[in-house]
Amino acid sequence: MADRLPTGIDVLDRKLGGGLPAGSLVVYESPPASQGELLLHEFAAARDTLYLTADRTEDAVVDAFEDAAVPPETPDVRYLASDSPLDDGRRLFRNVGESETLIVDPVDALERSDRARYETFLSELQNHMHNTGSVAVLHGLRGGYVPELRDTTIHIADVTFRLRTEISGGDVENSLSVLKFRGGNALDETIKLNLGDRVGIDTSRDIA
Repeated sequence: MADRLPTGIDVLDRKLGGGLPAGSLVVYESPPASQGELLLHEFAAARDTLYLTADRTEDAVVDAFEDAAVPPETPDVRYLASDSPLDDGRRLFRNVGESETLIVDPVDALERSDRARYETFLSELQNHMHNTGSVAVLHGLRGGYVPELRDTTIHIADVTFRLRTEISGGDVENSLSVLKFRGGNALDETIKLNLGDRVGIDTSRDIA
């Protein structure tokens, strides 16, 4: 079983000492009005992936992957029913095998559940990731409304990424922060990203 699993983003993997610790539960927050979904494509391209969609149809997610500039192998995409996302999620994440990736997009739908049930779900998910040496990426939208249980998600998670998008003059600037990293060190600097057709690194500002 691997000790580290690459994210698919080379500069991030270098800064994290090779990638994410196997068995990690990751929270990735991004603004709704951003190209943050591109990072999910990179995560999915790194290895076999189960992609649980809570707001778009399975066909819409598959189309987005197939339309990508350099399309990764399309992940196994499953829809989480709006009336029972925790039950569906629990049943489906048990299919994640050794050293694979699970993506929940967005986790907001699950965070609107009862607190006790949601905490149990996260505990069981974390257990499964640990036992299989896999990685779960919970994509949370960070806009005008953030679900009340987001703090619970971040508290239990092993790793927290946050994408920030700013408009300065005529430029759009995207920066990725690693705020929390169990099993290593959180980064004391942001990583500037170019989010066009794919995830690139902004090398115009002395970024390694």
